[in-house]
Amino acid sequence: MGRMRAAAGTIVFLVIAPGTVVGLFPWLITGWQAGDPGLAEMTAGAVLTAAGCGVLLYAFGQFVIEGIGTPAPPAPTDRLVSRGLYRYVRNPMYLAVLAGIAGQALLLGRPVLLAYAAGVLAAVFAFVHWYEQPTLTRRYGSQYLEYCRQVPGWIPRVRARRPPAA
Repeated sequence: MGRMRAAAGTIVFLVIAPGTVVGLFPWLITGWQAGDPGLAEMTAGAVLTAAGCGVLLYAFGQFVIEGIGTPAPPAPTDRLVSRGLYRYVRNPMYLAVLAGIAGQALLLGRPVLLAYAAGVLAAVFAFVHWYEQPTLTRRYGSQYLEYCRQVPGWIPRVRARRPPAA
């Protein structure tokens, strides 16, 4: 898969998957109607939402640039993505999605979105454990297993792992 095709597929997947989870469903739950957040909550929520969106876009870009593929299971990367944010944590996209939802909960003053985020976390954790990790192990073998030994799955490490030699 070439980078142009990977970029197009990644954009489509970005709109469909995270767009639905972080955009459509929160809107269906809240109608974007705010509760009664204070200035501090709104500010923290705006920062968290913006950070989540930024991390998500950066992580998706890594799939195109480094992996020459998409994050979508039907069009996986040619190479294991292990640079950039992936040197600190194996699942930055999922964490970014959760940050986006939590940020919206604070920004709108709608705790129901925190309950939704907990459900998303449970679904994502199950997906990673039962589908993604076994699939990546089959696809990349010992390279992925070594990566898992060096980089935590969910809590980012403070110091980045050294990228493998190119």
